[in-house]
Amino acid sequence: MNYDKVLCERIKNVPPSGIRKFFDIVSEMKGVISLGVGEPDFTTPWRYSDAAIYSLRSGHTHYTSNRGLKELTRLISEYESRFGVTYRPDTEIMVTVGASEGIDLAMRALIEPGDEVLVPDPSYVSYMPCITFAGGKCVPVPTSAENGFKFTGEMVKKYMTPRTKAIIFPYPNNPTGGVMTKEDMEDFASAVKDTDIVVIADEIYAELTYLPTRHVALASISGMRERTITLNGFSKAFAMTGWRMGYACAPKEILDVMLRIHQYTIMCAPTAGQYAAVEALKSGLENDFPDVKRMVSQYDRRRRIIVDGLRKAGLPTHEPLGAFYAFPDVTPTGMDAQTFCVKLLEEEKVACVPGDAFGETGSGFVRCSYASSMENITEAVKRIQAFTKRHGM
Repeated sequence: MNYDKVLCERIKNVPPSGIRKFFDIVSEMKGVISLGVGEPDFTTPWRYSDAAIYSLRSGHTHYTSNRGLKELTRLISEYESRFGVTYRPDTEIMVTVGASEGIDLAMRALIEPGDEVLVPDPSYVSYMPCITFAGGKCVPVPTSAENGFKFTGEMVKKYMTPRTKAIIFPYPNNPTGGVMTKEDMEDFASAVKDTDIVVIADEIYAELTYLPTRHVALASISGMRERTITLNGFSKAFAMTGWRMGYACAPKEILDVMLRIHQYTIMCAPTAGQYAAVEALKSGLENDFPDVKRMVSQYDRRRRIIVDGLRKAGLPTHEPLGAFYAFPDVTPTGMDAQTFCVKLLEEEKVACVPGDAFGETGSGFVRCSYASSMENITEAVKRIQAFTKRHGM
């Protein structure tokens, strides 16, 4: 069998994730402190899990509607209103298998072969492959630490062409921790609101912002609701990564097409997980989200330790005001990101992710996650400081 003849060239040419490739090496080592994992170290709050268990014991083991449980879409509508935008639960919201499915659905619903999609660089590793899988062309838009890795209207105008079909807007940002204020969003919107370009706002880290920042939905900005697909989910803020529960909100005309793909490929998100998500939102909306606030408070404390520690190690680090990542510049060591991460792992057994895994603009940076215990972060910072001192910092 000649597999080269039968396998899709477009898919074969997509490289493996730079994150997973690096952590295949880490998994073979003992005693490593990992600052590379992009998921909460907290376990799912028990009341959410208990709601899922109760649903199983109650016999709720069948498909839900393609769109998701009615109670869940209603609660999602109420939840999104906290960020300044409202959606009709019966026509403008669907439950997905994580926010990642939403990215894939959005690309396949929008992209024709040859269409271009603007993506701020650096950004989450899945955007480029999903664009490629849909037959589109990813157009990286370089951002910089000097302006907090923001995506400006001027950048949009510079990279926009007649082939531009969509723009990815991932804020708060992975891997940089960058955020966009309402004023920043208004500037961004000024470049797109008079076009037919659709913006995919990946807001999975919406809850994870730190003072003085508070998240505002891009769709709440004047002129943006009708051209925005909002993606969010329960993985990061609710510590539910393994449950794979997300959702998409968009104008009915767009969501109907996304729902059609979902209908034929997935059918519905896992039923028990939907009941857990119902409890997460229901109890949260009734009590002002105590579980989320507790976790965010812990992340904020860890954020301060890791950012201050990296700076004391001689690594310039912009202030991350969202998500749970720091993105230090390692060029003062004289090493590129790959070399820095390999040597740090070999010499100090601390694992970070090379910034170029998230795009070319990430070269010279590394991603350090503070979704780890205070003990691990404190020890990792000491080891990084010892490492940079040994290498002349």
